Parts: sequence; C-alpha cells; structure tokens
Amino acid sequence: MKTQLNAFILTLCLTTVMACNANSKSNQQDLAIAETKIETKSKYDKPEIKVALLLDTSNSMDGLIDQAKAQLWQVVNELSYAKCKDESPNLKIALYEYGNNKLNADEGYLRQVIAFSDDLDEISKSLFSLTTDGGEEYCGKVISTALNQLQWGNDKDDLKLIFIAGNEPYTQGNVSYKTASKLAHQNDVTVNTIFCGDYNQGITSYWKDGADLTHGNYMAINHNQATVHVASPYDDKILELNEKLNRTYVAYGSTGRKKMEMQAEQDSNARSYNKANAVSRTVSKSSRLYKNSSWDLVDAEKEDDFSYDQLKEEQLPKELKGKSKAEIKSYVEKKRKERETLQKAIAELNIKRQGYIESKTKDSDNGLENALIKAIKAQAKQKNYKWEKS
Repeated sequence: MKTQLNAFILTLCLTTVMACNANSKSNQQDLAIAETKIETKSKYDKPEIKVALLLDTSNSMDGLIDQAKAQLWQVVNELSYAKCKDESPNLKIALYEYGNNKLNADEGYLRQVIAFSDDLDEISKSLFSLTTDGGEEYCGKVISTALNQLQWGNDKDDLKLIFIAGNEPYTQGNVSYKTASKLAHQNDVTVNTIFCGDYNQGITSYWKDGADLTHGNYMAINHNQATVHVASPYDDKILELNEKLNRTYVAYGSTGRKKMEMQAEQDSNARSYNKANAVSRTVSKSSRLYKNSSWDLVDAEKEDDFSYDQLKEEQLPKELKGKSKAEIKSYVEKKRKERETLQKAIAELNIKRQGYIESKTKDSDNGLENALIKAIKAQAKQKNYKWEKS
C-alpha cells in the first residue's frame, strides 16, 4: 500500500523503457522504436526547447497541479528570453498524466494529454482539464511511453528535458527506471526529478538516482505550498491592453471561432488564480512564443506557405466576407500594426512590473516554477544557451 497518494509530474522525456528483467534482444527492440520516432530538421529551422510534462494526478497531487496551472505563464515568460547561437529557440510542451484510477490499468494508469505542441492555449486547456483520483504511479512506465510516443528529433542544439515529480518510490512498476534513464541519456534527453516532500526521503526512494543517471537535477519541493503572486501598480494597465490585444486577432477557417473562444477561456482560467497570474499570461501572449497561425490571419500570413489566393470566402470572418484581396490584406496589416504597438507597450510595462516585483520578493519560492526554471537554465548552459532580457 502507498504511504501517500501520488505525486505530480512535470516531465520532459526521450526514452524507451524495458521491464526490470528484460533481455538484451528486447532492449534492442525498444531502442529501435525510439529511433523511429526521431525526425530530422532542416538546417534553417530554429533550435527547440522540448519539455515533456508527466503529471501525477493521484489524490494527493491537487496542490502540485494547482502550482502547474498557476505558474505555467511565468515559466513560459522566462523561456521566451532564451537564446541559442543568437537564435530564439521555439518552445514545445507535451503533457502526460499518470497514477490515476480513472486511467486504463492495462496501459499503466497513464494517458497522453497532449503531444509536443507550441499552441500555448491548447497546453493551458490541457492542464486545466486534469482532475485527481487514486491510482498506481509507475515512473519507468510513463517515461518509457513518452519516449516512444513523442517526436523528439535529433538536432544537437535542441534542449530535450524530462520533468517527473511525485512522492511515491521511484522504483514502482515492472518497467525499470534505470533502463529508461539509460536510453534517455543515450538519446540526449535529460531526466529531472522533483520529489514532493522531504529532500532526504526523496533520496532514499531513488528519485535522486533517477536524475543522476542522466546528469539531471534532483529537487524536492512542498507541493502544497500556495503560489506567491505579487500585485504591481502596472497590472491594471497590462490587463486593459490584453483586451485590446484580443481584438487584433482575425479568426479564419473552420476552427477560427472556436480557437478565439478558447483564447478567452484561458484568459479566464488565468484570472481564476488572481489578477497577477492573468498579467503573466498577457505577457506570454505578447511574446514571440505565442503563435496562432493555424487560425489567425495576422500570424498566418507570416508563414512561408500562406497565400491569400488560397483563402476561400467561407473561411473568412464576417467582417471580411465580400472583400477583395487588397482589402483583406489592408485589414490584416492594420491589425498587425495595432498588435505590434500593444505588444511593445505590454513589454515595456512588464519591465517596470518585474523591477517592482523583484524589489518586493527577495527570497520568494514558488516551488515548481523555481525548480523547473533552475533545471532548464542549468542544462541549457551546457549547450551554450543564454538568457537575454531587453
């Protein structure tokens, strides 16, 4: 029986995993599976930060899931300042839940919630969809599954990380965490472990060993700690600009309207924690990482494969129906300029906001957020990533 109901996991993984007693032939088969998931990238593509979040959704993890929901935008904002060889890397996040009785026992009580995605609204929606229930937590199994299912790529400049958090022994289940960690290391994926509880207890239950095998970070946090959000004199103005920013989106295509509704829904989810968290989301929305080319004409026309000639009348929003191509382009250009002006204003206010917050929070500790950022920066440094705030 468990001493506590499970932990929450935020994981970035690239591993193929085997049972503890697996023979060498099955090990080779797993490695072959992992290799089939590797995709090549054009030399012109930007480097990527790939983070696989494996979240334990057992009963005792409500606090940790709350931290993830409340701190997502701060983590995104910090990653928006990353540089690799003078390029701004793209960010992709994947999400798994595990350790929940509502999940399929035959599949190891785990589920892929979302594959690697750069759609921040979809990622937020996925986080807010999670609910907790008791279950069995198999660290090796969930790492193995994420390794097999996700497209990790093989670019040496990519930063590929696993974050796994929990409070049960790391050795549970019939898939060896050692085999999983070895494969992750071989494929340039770093496993970081976050134990929810006492630091030394995490060591004795092998969470530190799981990180050490891939030269990752072992961290222990208080997963029930409330997230600290500091209000600033600039918050109201930033939120006012957010409303104007939303009006610069030109939804098109079959999913445009639903995506715009999702954008508003995630604004509301951020506000559900408090005003300061909604401000953090607004800052993310004004950053280079918030991209919506699949449904927004302003973002879409930046893409190399976009053509106004391919737009059909039924794809257009009401305000553009019956307009000529020249009129549509003029409208989109107007919205682009409005957006750029708003983004610049938000960025300038955020610089002042950050200065105010730093003066008020000398030693604040937002558990999960700080653990994630600390590990990412430490491992990014090994690949010559830098952080540039301007």
